[in-house]
Amino acid sequence: MDDEKRSRPSPSQGLSGADFAGVGIQFAVAIVVFLFAGQWLDNRLGFNGLFTIVGVFVGAAAAFYNMYRKINAAQKRDDEERRARGEREAGSGKREQ
Repeated sequence: MDDEKRSRPSPSQGLSGADFAGVGIQFAVAIVVFLFAGQWLDNRLGFNGLFTIVGVFVGAAAAFYNMYRKINAAQKRDDEERRARGEREAGSGKREQ
């Protein structure tokens, strides 16, 4: 395949489906990592699942926060692109009159 076809989309195109799939994978990985960390702490300290439950919730919270940041950044880029496109169209309309 041509390298140009594999290049990342320009920032003006926003997030692609692959970016959102990556967020889903990161979400799952964060929960699983914190789950195993909680199990390790439970086995190490002799608790019966306390840190496992806490680990799952901490992993989910971290994953939600990461997803929020990524979607919020994409929304800001999209808003800026629309604003810039609107200003360009308004500027070209004034020149034509």
